[in-house]
Amino acid sequence: MARLVTEWVNVTGDISIIARESGEVWFHTPSDTKRDVDPFATPMTGAGSAGSTVGLLDGAINLGFAGIEKRLARPEPTLVGYIVALVGAYHTSVDTPRNLQRAAGRFEELGRPEVAAYLEERAREETGHDRLALKDLRALGMPGERLVANFIPEGIKPLCRRFDELCVEDYPIGCIGYSYCLERIAALKQETDIEKVQALCPDGVDATRFLRSHSSLGSEVTHVEETIAFVASLPANDRIRVFQETYQSALIMAEGYNRELLKSEAEMLEELQRAVGGALPHRLSSYPSQGEERGARPAA
Repeated sequence: MARLVTEWVNVTGDISIIARESGEVWFHTPSDTKRDVDPFATPMTGAGSAGSTVGLLDGAINLGFAGIEKRLARPEPTLVGYIVALVGAYHTSVDTPRNLQRAAGRFEELGRPEVAAYLEERAREETGHDRLALKDLRALGMPGERLVANFIPEGIKPLCRRFDELCVEDYPIGCIGYSYCLERIAALKQETDIEKVQALCPDGVDATRFLRSHSSLGSEVTHVEETIAFVASLPANDRIRVFQETYQSALIMAEGYNRELLKSEAEMLEELQRAVGGALPHRLSSYPSQGEERGARPAA
């Protein structure tokens, strides 16, 4: 009987994630075993498998979000919050094709055409997604181009900066972990989530183009499956780096999104007003400006 593939990766210095081809996943700390006999103290070197790869990727995301789970804001969605989230979605998508193409070029130079081809395909698939966010903003009566030119939500800035940095590294394999983190979380959004957002929009207005595209109804599920298969085919050192970056990206994403969720309606309205440099649509300017403590979970 063939032995099941087991993969592991250290992500925090004191926590490692272990996953088996069968789908089992668990978290391991050095205190669980004597350090000198710990079989997971040294980096893995073997081949990967789809089952163990998805276990490590999703385990990294879960671990990244676990740190804020108890203090995670859980407000009801609002139209103002959704608009802020759309601005964030624009900024996390506008530079994606360029960044991925840059990373692909580096892998061509390094003699890794298979990685370059994967990244180039991803760059093509992500092209134009920023325009979906702009269309949604315009549908809601917002001056989309002016708004995104003058406003980047504070919680989104570290995420964008991380991706920029990853794609210009001498060996930018970590950008795959970052991309997986965002796509995997987007793929969790279901039709009911989109319906809740649509219910916030004025009658006859479709402002969920970006959200639909970045949900279980769009291409994200396929992208996730393709990434799992590709990462599983990589050498062990590459897989380790991808898993570690998936965790780091999840940490940044969790903290940044929670920062946006904690904003009051008044704070978000002030940010939008300042960015557009003029009056907001009446349906937004009529929102309560005092005593409101609820924000909205970001769309992407």
